[in-house]
Amino acid sequence: MNDTDLIDRYVYAATRSVPERQRRDVADELRASIRDQIDDRAASGEDLRTAERAVLLELGDPDKLAAGFSDRPAYLIGPRYYFEWWRLLKLLLWIVVPIAALGIALGQVLSGAGVGDIFAGATVGALAVALHVCFWTTLVFAILERSPDAAARADRGVRGTPWPQWTLEQLPDPRPAGLGVGDLVASLVFLGIAAIAAVWDQLVGFVRTDSAPLPVLNPDLWPWGIAFLLVLIAAEAIFAVVLHRARRWTFALAVTNAVLALAFAAPALLLLLQGELLNPAFFDEVIPADSSAEVFRVTAVVTGCAIIGIAGWDIVDGGLKAWRSRRITASDSPSGRRGRRAGS
Repeated sequence: MNDTDLIDRYVYAATRSVPERQRRDVADELRASIRDQIDDRAASGEDLRTAERAVLLELGDPDKLAAGFSDRPAYLIGPRYYFEWWRLLKLLLWIVVPIAALGIALGQVLSGAGVGDIFAGATVGALAVALHVCFWTTLVFAILERSPDAAARADRGVRGTPWPQWTLEQLPDPRPAGLGVGDLVASLVFLGIAAIAAVWDQLVGFVRTDSAPLPVLNPDLWPWGIAFLLVLIAAEAIFAVVLHRARRWTFALAVTNAVLALAFAAPALLLLLQGELLNPAFFDEVIPADSSAEVFRVTAVVTGCAIIGIAGWDIVDGGLKAWRSRRITASDSPSGRRGRRAGS
């Protein structure tokens, strides 16, 4: 990583939780302060690279610095281990809860449960696991915070705690909201689940009759309709990776996003209007005969509205993000910075 990357990553980490209306001013002030300290060290003969790392290390954990900017207490059960507790808790929730929900859903499927039971079981199970993770993790830190030698360990050597000392390598990659690693992983996981569900629906079925699958989607969509859907899902996955690597929205990416949204929405709506998207036999099987036709009709209407709403929002959201990204890029250019200084 070069010098600019290191400073930018530190400023991003220290200001990402600052209210948006104050964030740019705080970031500019912090960056100027860091530059001044580096220049002072360099003027005394210290190597520029070494000076930069020393200044950032002296500033310390950017999360703790951010708490000062936001004027908010950085503790829940005590200030000493707050950030270690918060980082570990987020990591456990990201890993443990999805795995637990997937395991519960898989167990329900193997036991032959219906779609509603699978969804309800996975949701309730995930919430229960999340509650346990939060409770037990917090309890451990509460005990650690109040242990007799906690203060002595905190003041000794490299702070003497069982947690590694903060280093510059822990600085996050500066990205706008929605473009982080967690967002990429969530998108890929969601797309993977969607692909598996589409194939499962046709080959295994969420409901079976006489050992034959009864898919929710029209069985006539197999194999070419489902293959087209899988191609779109793969394209969306590639787009998510490209967007993550680009680090910002551009108009080219917004247009690509709109094309992908329309490529899904247009055929889906056409099939829905022709009565060829959903499987009427599925509703006849799971809904009482006297109301299955009405439920099918209502479901079709809700599905159509959802397709239009999701696609429309996706297109508008991508365009707005590209427009905001362009404005930010323009304001961060040398001419933009000169204009802001002149205005001030």
